[in-house]
Amino acid sequence: MTEATTGGWSGARAPLRSDAGSRARPAPASLVDVLERVLDKGIVIAGDIRVNLFDIELLTIKVRLLIASVDRAREMGINWWEHDPSLTARDDLAEENRRLRSRIAELESPSPEAARAQPRSEGGGDG
Repeated sequence: MTEATTGGWSGARAPLRSDAGSRARPAPASLVDVLERVLDKGIVIAGDIRVNLFDIELLTIKVRLLIASVDRAREMGINWWEHDPSLTARDDLAEENRRLRSRIAELESPSPEAARAQPRSEGGGDG
């Protein structure tokens, strides 16, 4: 079997297959090979979807999709997930939770002053 580069892909080589009496052609790449190449190099998909009714634009959706590995995205300067509070775990979350529970318990427990005060009736009318 001989090897040759596949069109459009740089770097990795795909083996050539040749059947008896036919021309040699590249073997199909496996899904793992394709994913490895896409994540290594990155791929951008861009497109617009527009919905018009009688020449009136009702809806426009702009799609910009980048597929890359985390390491490759960092090389490109993309790291928004590292600073997004909904995606990152905070180390002080347990401590904050403990303080809030303590404060709630403090607020819900009757204070000595409240115990001495006379309870007001719910009717509250002037009679």
